[in-house]
Amino acid sequence: MPSHAPRKLAPTPRPVVARMRRNGRPRGATAASRIYTDLRAELVSLVRRPGEPISEAQIATAYGVSRTPVREAILKLSDEGLVEIFPQSGIFVSRIPVAALPEAIIIRKSLEETTSRMAAENATSSQILNLHAILERQREACAAKDREAFHQADEMFHAGIADVAGYPGIWKLILQVKVHVDRYRRLTLPQIGRMSEVIGEHEPILAAIEQRNLDGARAAMASHLERLLDDISEIQMLNPEYFDQPT
Repeated sequence: MPSHAPRKLAPTPRPVVARMRRNGRPRGATAASRIYTDLRAELVSLVRRPGEPISEAQIATAYGVSRTPVREAILKLSDEGLVEIFPQSGIFVSRIPVAALPEAIIIRKSLEETTSRMAAENATSSQILNLHAILERQREACAAKDREAFHQADEMFHAGIADVAGYPGIWKLILQVKVHVDRYRRLTLPQIGRMSEVIGEHEPILAAIEQRNLDGARAAMASHLERLLDDISEIQMLNPEYFDQPT
């Protein structure tokens, strides 16, 4: 654990105006998909904060479309539990469901223990070099205190292990399971020393894969992901407004 006391998440910037296609508008049937992708990224990264209202009209205006594709995107996000729709009150960013986090982390841990073990069995020299390059990106992002770049490199590292294992579809399944875990993880990164600790947890995973140590790779991954379970209560106490409050 870090020697310094953890601190609350610093304020995040407001959502950036919707990214447009070259002609300024998403085209036809792609509009709902593009809006969904952009909104989902803002929700998972906590750019749009839990409890914040979402205006269909504002989004439709920003993208230059009718409300129909916006509504389609919102409904899909609602199915994922990222937004809540109240017919008489409006649409709001959902809070992180504390009760759902342990199960999602355990599912992810089980799957990634498997991919790590298989990666240690199957990795080629070039694949190992690629994982080293990704880890170096994390070190650079940590040095620059760039949490977004660090998160993206973290995703690449875990996805890369699934790819080396020969089962990239497992990572796609994990992405579906861990959507709320990712929101929670964003709150851990501002803690003093946490990014360095993540790198320190990734290094033995990669070392075991490189050494063809199947059980070592599995154990190192398990230890890394168990940390997420250990930190839930602390992060919730530091950022109570981001989490649901079970009655």
